[in-house]
Amino acid sequence: MIEIFVTDRSGNARSIAAAEGLSLMEVIRDNGMDELLALCGGCCSCATCHVYVDSSSAGALSPLSGDENDLLDSGDHRTPNSRLSCQIQLTKDLDGLRVIIAPED
Repeated sequence: MIEIFVTDRSGNARSIAAAEGLSLMEVIRDNGMDELLALCGGCCSCATCHVYVDSSSAGALSPLSGDENDLLDSGDHRTPNSRLSCQIQLTKDLDGLRVIIAPED
């Protein structure tokens, strides 16, 4: 199992055990964190699963796709550490990943 740490919009941090191969969005959603809407279900078409990735983990992520970059540009809360959680596939390299759920647009 992979352990990830998710901080909600109120600042409450939570540890979640996740299986390798799932998307970060699926894990957050399936563990009852309702702030992460994920309206498109992981199709990279809505940006409602926007998270901020801790800079210590950012280097282990795959690069942004053009679609992900465009969707992040459409929001008001993009930062250099912004990612769509539906586009982050969990691998053992991401054990200990820390993210914060971004403000809703």
